[in-house]
Amino acid sequence: MCAHYESTHDRVKLRQQFGVDLPSELARRDVWPGYLSTFVRRHPQADVGDAAVPSREAQVGSFGLVPAWSRDTKIARHTYNARSETVAEKPSFRDAWRRAQHCIIPVDAFFEPDWRSGKAVPTRIRAADGQPLGVAGLWSWWKNPTTGEPLHSFTLLTINADPHPLMQQFHKPGEEKRMIVILPPDRYDDWLQAGPKQSGDFLQPYPADALVAERPGQASASGLSSLIGAP
Repeated sequence: MCAHYESTHDRVKLRQQFGVDLPSELARRDVWPGYLSTFVRRHPQADVGDAAVPSREAQVGSFGLVPAWSRDTKIARHTYNARSETVAEKPSFRDAWRRAQHCIIPVDAFFEPDWRSGKAVPTRIRAADGQPLGVAGLWSWWKNPTTGEPLHSFTLLTINADPHPLMQQFHKPGEEKRMIVILPPDRYDDWLQAGPKQSGDFLQPYPADALVAERPGQASASGLSSLIGAP
């Protein structure tokens, strides 16, 4: 599961890769559950036929989905990842899934623990081409029952990674291996526009050779050559 990542803050890359601007200085770059950061969704008025309305918009939201029925935001500590196998049934996620509230989270890199040495070694994973990654997620909207203040939030979708050449290296021995769903750039609009029945088609593993894994103090290397066989 992914609890820590670097959000894309380069304004040029955000515009080139996702067609949006940085929504607010409140958006954090180093992101943990409960932190505010950037997510991209389809613009609510994208279908009105006005050329002045962009197809996508960037929002600031809490990393960790806060469903509308939640009494407070503490649930975000447990809802930062949504398992693809159970997302349609879990109370925290099922409404967002049923309504196809799809979003994309711009990520420069994400972190996972490599336990093969017997200790958790934090490992930074990024795209081999140096470009941001677009992670598939779900978004929601919550209203504070005391103050009436609104809050957007989001979660990262995950899939099984037991057979993945790179991502199977992470997490504790004996635990199921998981990986976030990384979208190919040419599928961004497809994901944002997909209905509930099409959502599952996007939950696919990302090619291992398109990722780079870097340990602290380690020079950049391809994901396969840097970790496979390296204790």
